[in-house]
Amino acid sequence: MSAGTYTPRPGAAPLPRMIAAQTALETRMLLRNGEQLLLTVVIPTLLLVLFSSVDIVDTGSGEPVDFLTPGVLALAVMSTAFTGQAIATGFERRYGVLKRLGASPLPRWGLMTAKTLAVLVTEVLQVVLLTVIAFALGWSPHGNPLSVLLLLVLGTAAFSGLGLLMAGTLKAEATLAAANLVFLLLLVGGGVIVPLEKFPDAVQSVLGLLPIAALSGGLRDVLQHGAGMPWGDLGILAVWTVLGLGAAARFFRWE
Repeated sequence: MSAGTYTPRPGAAPLPRMIAAQTALETRMLLRNGEQLLLTVVIPTLLLVLFSSVDIVDTGSGEPVDFLTPGVLALAVMSTAFTGQAIATGFERRYGVLKRLGASPLPRWGLMTAKTLAVLVTEVLQVVLLTVIAFALGWSPHGNPLSVLLLLVLGTAAFSGLGLLMAGTLKAEATLAAANLVFLLLLVGGGVIVPLEKFPDAVQSVLGLLPIAALSGGLRDVLQHGAGMPWGDLGILAVWTVLGLGAAARFFRWE
């Protein structure tokens, strides 16, 4: 046996292993947070069950669940990728967690990648849960699954960029208030529960450019009406993705 066989070999782990470990940690933190679970699971589920069972909002012809499910799926994406991520990252920044992680062997872009992957894992769980509940309520989806996947991925990227931008530029308390306020406003005016057709024409044209409206509208066109690839909605989400991630990369402050 040669000398030095048991000598420690200090050094960073391979990058994929570091990202995977950070992703697992971020996912556990998301799922253990009571406020996060309220935003990501409880509220979307209650909205889907309540408005599908009680005739409160006029959702047009057809079963209410067919209209509501795409909007609630879009709301779930926004709650995780934007609201939840903005609040969690904002307080991590305030308490110096991001500064310390930024000094670790894991590069900063690797940390953001891990956060994004944790969001995607959480969204998969959300989509599975909401889909099971929607089927139990009588949902009859249509359309191409590839279109749905593209919409969800682009929607996640767009909201993630906006959430990181907010968390990296505002104080934690301001992020908490602003993220929850935006969540409530977009819940009402983003075509999630109330159809955009219920708003005045001038307002519709503005609301239709919001990422939540593009995501919920695109999902509804595909899943409810069986439309093809919703290029217009995908284009809106792509623009928000470029603007959000670009601004976050440019203005994000780690301290």
